[in-house]
Amino acid sequence: MSQEKRSVALLSLLASAVLTVAKFAVGLTTGSLGILSEAIHSLLDFGATAITYFAVRVSDRPPDRTHHFGHGKIESVAALAETGLLFLTSAWIVYEAVRRLLFHDSHVEVTWIAIGVIAGSIVIDFNRSRALKRVARKHVSEALEADALHFSSDMLSSIVVLAGLGLTWLGYPEADAIAAIGVALFVCLAGWRLGRRTINTLMDAAPEGAADAIADIARDTDGVLSLDRLRVRPGGGTLFVDMDIHVGRTLPFDRVTAIKNALISEIRRAYPGADVSLTAHPVQLDDETVFDKVMLIARRRGLAVHHITVQHIGERLSVSFDIEVDGGMALGAAHELADSLEHAIAGELGTDVEVESHIEPLQIATLAGRDVPDERRDSYLEALTRLAADGMLTDIHNLRARETDHGVFVTFHCRVDPAIHVEDVHEAVDLLEHAFRETMPEVRRVIAHAEPLGGPAPAGSR
Repeated sequence: MSQEKRSVALLSLLASAVLTVAKFAVGLTTGSLGILSEAIHSLLDFGATAITYFAVRVSDRPPDRTHHFGHGKIESVAALAETGLLFLTSAWIVYEAVRRLLFHDSHVEVTWIAIGVIAGSIVIDFNRSRALKRVARKHVSEALEADALHFSSDMLSSIVVLAGLGLTWLGYPEADAIAAIGVALFVCLAGWRLGRRTINTLMDAAPEGAADAIADIARDTDGVLSLDRLRVRPGGGTLFVDMDIHVGRTLPFDRVTAIKNALISEIRRAYPGADVSLTAHPVQLDDETVFDKVMLIARRRGLAVHHITVQHIGERLSVSFDIEVDGGMALGAAHELADSLEHAIAGELGTDVEVESHIEPLQIATLAGRDVPDERRDSYLEALTRLAADGMLTDIHNLRARETDHGVFVTFHCRVDPAIHVEDVHEAVDLLEHAFRETMPEVRRVIAHAEPLGGPAPAGSR
């Protein structure tokens, strides 16, 4: 087991023993219920710390023939035992405090020794709580974390007792019993927090946010098509992860092994010491999966793709797409980008998948422009109307033309029979745009918006 965990647990055990003896001695001498309640609290702390010390000794033992998942849950059992002791302490303190308040049969003598013992316990609890919390986080120890929470509440309850002694010294003897009830409230709060977390661990509740984080890691891992099943549960300082993923069925075995190793490494990077059981299921790729993966791979490389087409040729797949690059980029550099993206997609989907790309200049996102004169705009409208006269596109309207440093950009609306298929409309629009650009060579780009025939005219149309 970790020497650091054992050392901090042993020091905490010795501190509990010293505080227990000191508080009992002062409590019996002064008659203070608040101090006696703290003494009993410290006695239970001693027992709880002894349980913690035993738990951290056992929890780090490796799995054996009867404990296949290790011994980490002994820490949860120890924490649950501490919870029971906390509530037992609270019940006795409340009973004795109420009895004294009702029957007024107590006499409390406030001495500097009593104040010194309580003040000293506050200092000790502060330091050991901080040390326990540091080691608990470092080694993911539930038992040490329970002890840290326990002694944090002890420190607060000691402050309440100290306040009760001060009020008693000022002439309010009932303040001691009220302070004792305050101690009980702190103890119950600590017990509730500890018990809820411990029961969740014993019931294999996944740590908050762990499942979503691991699912995101899986989806972002190259080669993982989808996450089929995920189960997460804690066991002491170990997070057990059981998951199934889907990979392309055409991938070679060594590639599948590399994908699994990469995913396990990323999970352990996020959760050190995680015990990951991972099964990869080969599946046939469908069009939706291919589309999502192509978009994801391109996005990771900061590349824009569109017009993704998936074809099934018998048992094989063919994927084609358009890739947009800076129009001022040299063809050699653009080809390297496209080639790199093609290889990444082939590596993700399988070596039998055909991947082809078409390089296009990246569309300019923001341009400073100005409206062309009305005469030129009217000539554009006349040309489009003439070119569309014998086709399915009618009623050319709402035309706008803006001149930029990169040429003229023209947009217009037209009307089409609503029964015509979108594919046929798109082809007709492409033909009209191509013919118009041949007629008007200064036009850089044409964007057409087709509307159903008989629909209302858009606002601002001309």
